[in-house]
Amino acid sequence: MPAQLTRRYEISSGLLYHWKEQYARGRFNNEPSKEAALEDRVRQLEQLVGKLTLENEFLKKAVQRGLLTLPKKSDVSLLNIVTSSKTRKGGASS
Repeated sequence: MPAQLTRRYEISSGLLYHWKEQYARGRFNNEPSKEAALEDRVRQLEQLVGKLTLENEFLKKAVQRGLLTLPKKSDVSLLNIVTSSKTRKGGASS
């Protein structure tokens, strides 16, 4: 059936597949399928996990290099940027 549609309307199979996916996700002013909505949510959450993982690794490295200090329990802020001469040039550890 899809092959007949692509020949009849002279469109590529990739375009037909793209339209089918868009329709399933509710992009044509229709209600998205529950499965497509869940897939979108999973995709969003995976992106968020990736972003937070990168931020976490960045902050860990900054603490290891002495660019940030961990907060004391009495501190209100989470991280204090060290503005003293502890900042190393060139990124090399000593």
